[in-house]
Formats: sequence, structure tokens, C-alpha cells
Amino acid sequence: MPEQPLTNVIEFDPEDEYRPEPESEPAPPTWMDGTLRIGIHTSIAGGYINALESARKLGCNALQIFSASPRMWAGGPSRIAEVDATAFRARREAVGLGPLVIHANYLINLAAQQPMLRTRSIQAFHDELVRGVALGADFVVVHPGACGECKPDQAVRLAVESVKQAAKNLPANSLRILLENTAGMGTALGARLEDVGEMLNALQALHVGACLDTAHLFAAGYDIKSEAGLASTLELIERIIGLERVPVFHINDSKIPLGGRVDRHEHIGKGKIGAEAFRRLLTHPRLSAAVAGGLPGRAFVAETPIDDPGDDRRNVAALWEFAGLKDQAPTPEKGFSMLTAAAKKKVAQQVKSSQAASRKMRAHVAAADRRGRLSTHTKKSLAKPKTRRKKG
Repeated sequence: MPEQPLTNVIEFDPEDEYRPEPESEPAPPTWMDGTLRIGIHTSIAGGYINALESARKLGCNALQIFSASPRMWAGGPSRIAEVDATAFRARREAVGLGPLVIHANYLINLAAQQPMLRTRSIQAFHDELVRGVALGADFVVVHPGACGECKPDQAVRLAVESVKQAAKNLPANSLRILLENTAGMGTALGARLEDVGEMLNALQALHVGACLDTAHLFAAGYDIKSEAGLASTLELIERIIGLERVPVFHINDSKIPLGGRVDRHEHIGKGKIGAEAFRRLLTHPRLSAAVAGGLPGRAFVAETPIDDPGDDRRNVAALWEFAGLKDQAPTPEKGFSMLTAAAKKKVAQQVKSSQAASRKMRAHVAAADRRGRLSTHTKKSLAKPKTRRKKG
């Protein structure tokens, strides 16, 4: 049988070798286009998507939400169903809102000395981060907490370690933790900018940033009302924290005077800080969201009260006006508010019923006391004033 001819051997050309193209850098999110980002805290009642619709109808291009009940340890499922998370992310992209900020549970105390409370706080904050990843959030804001009798440096160490523990084993993503400054009530950590800066430096590897609240700054003694006071405060922030590490401001007026160390938010321009101060703050070049000279995507999010229907819409409109961008703001839906007249009436009825029940109880106690049926211990316990936990 004749031999088969040899196949011609083609000389190897190095240019023919397959070279995989390097992965391209991910494009920045659309909300980092240099435009001012104005938002408000919106309710997730009725579902997460409702919060998006509320922000859109109020004339926002950014928003903040809770991922679960903020005043309960078990305020809902620790995880979000993938179908709900997917629908939320798709709707958010469709309406173009960003950044999305999640405010963590108020009960979380990352600086707690008590082992059980601190462990519970770490787990709750971890759950907040997991839900934030599922929803595609950009930031999760958390109060550092309070340590009671311990010294400030010990409180800082406890809070730092708690953040590290909570952030363990999270999937790689763009979610960023922000520590919020506080008004200085009680032993709350974070009223001093130095403490915030120290925590951020210790958490540099996690790229943790800060969320600064204007009402908290003012109540803690930082004069942002006057032109000179704002300038000196911004210089201090730049030196201790770095303005590039403050992508979000909670923009709230204050019912409390300068240095009052109590957290009470007021409508924008109607409180002790005042309209002119917010005009200066929202137009200050160092706080710009512009690509050149500012921090792209920096957001100003209101946490103002809603005493009457339309208060939320009016506060958002005030922010756009003070920023000098009233004509460029998204168009709000006429008459929309997260508080309806019917809801306000219902709340008023609940308050009235509660007050009536309280009066009835006091009358019952007084009658029992007259009959000598109350022990000294019971009298003392009934005489103790009831306190309400306030935000901040």
C-alpha cells in the first residue's frame, strides 16, 4: 500500500496565539454624572418598590430607605427574596434614582460594652449589609452607638471591631458603609468629628466613609449657620475626615439651638439653622457633586418630619430652590405626599385614644391611692416619667 504523503507543516506564528482581552473597568453608575443628587427618606410600607415611586413622585433623584423595621430586632425577614430584589433593582434602574442609601436599625449599638447587646448588634448590622447587597444599595448608614461608662477611645475600638465583624464574608460588591455623626445625646459616640475620623482611619481597608447630618453637627456645637462658621467647619472636616470620604449628607434643619446636644429635626429653612445657611451649604463649591472640583454623586438626603400632607414634597422643593436648581429639578407629582389627610386623621385619633386611656388610668390610680390600695413601690414606678427613644 503506498505511503500517504505528509501533511504540510505550517510554521507557528506567535501572532496567532489567543490572547484574552483584559476585562474593561466597570463604568461608574449613572447617578455619578456630576448632577446634584437630592433625596428624602421614603417609606417601604407596602413593598420596597413603593419607596422608589414615592421618591420619584416627590421630585427626587436619590433616596434613603430602611431595609426593615428600624425599631425592632426582628423587624422582618433577615433576607430579601430574590424575586423582590430583582424587581426592585429593575424598577430603580428604570426610574433613574441614585444613590440608594439604606439607614440601619436604630437599635444597633456597635460600641456596646454588654457582650449580648454587641453580638446582637453585629448580627443585625450584618443582616442590613446583606439586604443592602440584595437591593443593589450604594450606601448603608449606621450610628456608631454608645458605650455607657467606658472612655471614648474604648468606645471607638469597640465600634471599629464591630464593623469589621459585621462586614465579614460579604460578597464582593460596591456597597459602602457610612458612619453617621451624632448630636451628642447622652454617651452617644460620634458627636466629635475627631472620633468619626479615628474610626474611619481604623477602617480604611474596608473603604468606610462618613454621612454627616447637618442637624447633628449643629446640635453638637459646630456652627454651620454663619458663613464663617460653615467655612471653619468644612476646614475641620477636610482635615480630620476628608471631604472625599463624605459622599452623603443628611440635610436637616434643627429645632435645637447651637450646641444643644439633642437631636430634633425641623423642616428645611424653618429651624435654628435657617434658609440662608442651607443656601450657602447647597451651593458651596467644596460640597459640589460635579465631576470637576467636587465629589461626583454626592447626595443630600432629607430626614425631615411630615407633620401635614405635603411637607415631604415641600422640603424636597426647598432643597432644589436653595441649591439654585429649581428649574432643573425633576417634576414632582402634584398633590402627592407620603402622609395623606386620611392617614393624618387616623394618627390623630390614635393619639387621642391613647391620651384618653392614659387619663383613665391616672384617674383609676388616684382612686386606688385614696383607698390606700397602692404600695409605695407601685407609686414610685407609676411616678417615673416615660421616655421615648429619639433618633440620633
